[in-house]
Amino acid sequence: MNNYVYLAIAIVAEVTATTALKATLGFTRLAPSLVTVAGYTLAFWSLSLTLRTIPTGIAYAIWSGVGIVLVSAISWVVYKQRLDLPAIIGLALIIAGVIVVNVFSKSVAH
Repeated sequence: MNNYVYLAIAIVAEVTATTALKATLGFTRLAPSLVTVAGYTLAFWSLSLTLRTIPTGIAYAIWSGVGIVLVSAISWVVYKQRLDLPAIIGLALIIAGVIVVNVFSKSVAH
């Protein structure tokens, strides 16, 4: 399987786990707790497979950057957590950074 597919799986699993984490209420609710643990397990396993060919710093930058933006967007929609202008600008800069790394860096294995 393509290592970017593993990276995408890692991102989706991490975003799912992080989103469910709020619903665990400190791991006192079973279902969201199981989703969180399973999501993080899948995320780290998939990320480890990604690191076979993609440099660690690049994979982690993409994984964390995309994850931050997606978790923020989901929290805005699901939990009604509003973002102010500085937060939106910061998230836009993260997106720009991920694009720059992917498009212009010679460190990224395409």
